[in-house]
Amino acid sequence: MSPIPNSEIQTELQRIYSARFAGLEAYRNKVWRILVSDFFSKWINPTHSVLDLGCGYCEFINNATAAQKFAMDLNPSARERLLPGIRFLEQDCSAPWPLADNSLDVVFTSNFLEHLPAKAPLQSTLLEARRCLRPNGLLIAMGPNIKFLSGEYWDFFDHHLALTELSLSEAMLMAGYNVEKALPKFLPYTMSLRFQPPLWTIRPYLKMPWIWRFWGRQFLVIGRK
Repeated sequence: MSPIPNSEIQTELQRIYSARFAGLEAYRNKVWRILVSDFFSKWINPTHSVLDLGCGYCEFINNATAAQKFAMDLNPSARERLLPGIRFLEQDCSAPWPLADNSLDVVFTSNFLEHLPAKAPLQSTLLEARRCLRPNGLLIAMGPNIKFLSGEYWDFFDHHLALTELSLSEAMLMAGYNVEKALPKFLPYTMSLRFQPPLWTIRPYLKMPWIWRFWGRQFLVIGRK
């Protein structure tokens, strides 16, 4: 059987995500505004060059403050959601990135790596990110932890890789990163199943890591070049 052309994959991505996140866009953006300003901003300097890998609906990169901002996704509709001044890279992330060596300070990715079709594309992606990162640059990765999800993980047809904080850490070590943080539990699982915690609860949650072990089902792994 021949592989599915990228054009068909892109069309399916548009259809799947439009249905999955319909009606949640405004809420998701408000959540990410808090996550970026109150948590992830500690790793991002306003002078930095930042890439959002698998940017999706672009909530992270739109809310990040950085001198240069890039967003990468295979779904062409992501371009329509980007704020002005953000460069969109519409491509397979495991293919060579059109960026120079040592040109990025931070690569961020959330709920994306599990969508890659196999471990080989994951390794290629990690290597490309490392090539583009400056010395001491960071790869910040968040995603669903299969250890705490069991069958629920497979409710999404486009989930392929079952990852934990430890398996991703090993992959990052193999790609040449120094893993500085590998939290098994960080945020709750997903907003696409209509789980919408009140916005006022998010800041207290981020400030009390001891609560994460009760509610968190997504890992947070940070690697440094």
